[in-house]
Amino acid sequence: MEMTLMFVLIFVVFYFLMIRPQVKRAKEHKKMLEALQKGDEVVTAGGSLGRVVKITDAYITLEIADNVNVHVQKPAVQTVLPKGTIKSIE
Repeated sequence: MEMTLMFVLIFVVFYFLMIRPQVKRAKEHKKMLEALQKGDEVVTAGGSLGRVVKITDAYITLEIADNVNVHVQKPAVQTVLPKGTIKSIE
């Protein structure tokens, strides 16, 4: 009985400290990806900074410099930046 209670307690602690926050972050990331629009400025998982030029179901096209476009998978987008961030860096 005590061992069972101990395992249940450990599972509850793991749920609230690890599983629940990870699921919450995944939902927020999915919501951010669904809200992506042409013209948004984003940072990818690889650290590339660019402006969204085209969006498809699985990929987005980023303009990382004048007339330089790259295709990345949507889940690679880490952050949507405020408008004008790219110009302030240049």
